[in-house]
Amino acid sequence: MTEGIFLAKAAAYIGAGFAVAIGSIGPALGQGMVGKQACEAIGKNPEGTGKIRLTMILAMSFIESAAIYALVIALLLIFYS
Repeated sequence: MTEGIFLAKAAAYIGAGFAVAIGSIGPALGQGMVGKQACEAIGKNPEGTGKIRLTMILAMSFIESAAIYALVIALLLIFYS
């Protein structure tokens, strides 16, 4: 009986690890693309630096929330296993 519980907890930990790993790949790529495009936009239009920076920070916060959701789901998976 305890062997089944051990296997279920091990599966939950492995699943949580995969959830965080896969859930972090997309936001990392998205943040890289947003940063790249913001640098290009500032290079082409230096006068618009303030507006571009504000928009970039707002976009980065939305992207980062996706990674935080993946972490929360992984923690809930571990907590309720």
